[in-house]
Amino acid sequence: MCFTQFTIAQTDRNVRKHISLDKKLHISDEFTYIAKYAFLKLGELRIKVYARDTVNEKVIYKSVAYIDSYEGLPFVDLHQTYESWFDSSLRPIYFHARMFHENDTSYTKYYFKEDNQVHILKGKSHEQKASLDTVVYLESSYQDGLSILFFVRFNTKRNESLVVPCFVNEDTASTIVNYYSDQHDVSIDAINYDVDCIKIDGETMFTGIFGLSGYFEGWLTKDEYQVPVAAELEVMIGHISIELMEWNKYKWQPPEFRNY
Repeated sequence: MCFTQFTIAQTDRNVRKHISLDKKLHISDEFTYIAKYAFLKLGELRIKVYARDTVNEKVIYKSVAYIDSYEGLPFVDLHQTYESWFDSSLRPIYFHARMFHENDTSYTKYYFKEDNQVHILKGKSHEQKASLDTVVYLESSYQDGLSILFFVRFNTKRNESLVVPCFVNEDTASTIVNYYSDQHDVSIDAINYDVDCIKIDGETMFTGIFGLSGYFEGWLTKDEYQVPVAAELEVMIGHISIELMEWNKYKWQPPEFRNY
């Protein structure tokens, strides 16, 4: 396997310019995943692209992720949404996380500026004033906690690795992603045939969506859309599995595995 160490500047210059999102990302794309802890069903993750706008002559894609644990679980009560707007080079513009608690909702907002400034707002919905209102300066562009999923999906490199800079939890960190060219047959409950996939794995150096941290494995469809089909993750409660259960994408079905 060829390992390529990407700096922040190289990621911007060498990777993003080759992506054509208009051909791969469609409005109303929606994918729902079920999360399992051993044989216990924990909840669902739903990711949707809900708009494509033009802001200051830039094309902006607007995405949202809904995370909800099932009722009645003894050790998980999780209800969160993550919203990310990013441009056609997968550079984030805006990030908004909301954590729904029994008596209140907390939020985090990042406004990514052209000069690599990030305006941060944190607070609770019932409070008029944010508990944190500050601006930080970054070396270059970074991925947020949701845009990193799209970045990984649309930067598939055969037998290469990327080190992707991220801005999460009001701090800079990295995600290491290793891409493999081998063909994999992946079986999930929602489909009555094996899905043709490529594999990725890597490590996150922060705590992200669903409490993701540390080592991960994932399988993406071996087609032009690279849709995530299944994943094995380390999260706050331990090791969980995630797999695709429903999808809504124009004229798309998961490709069937064929052993050539």
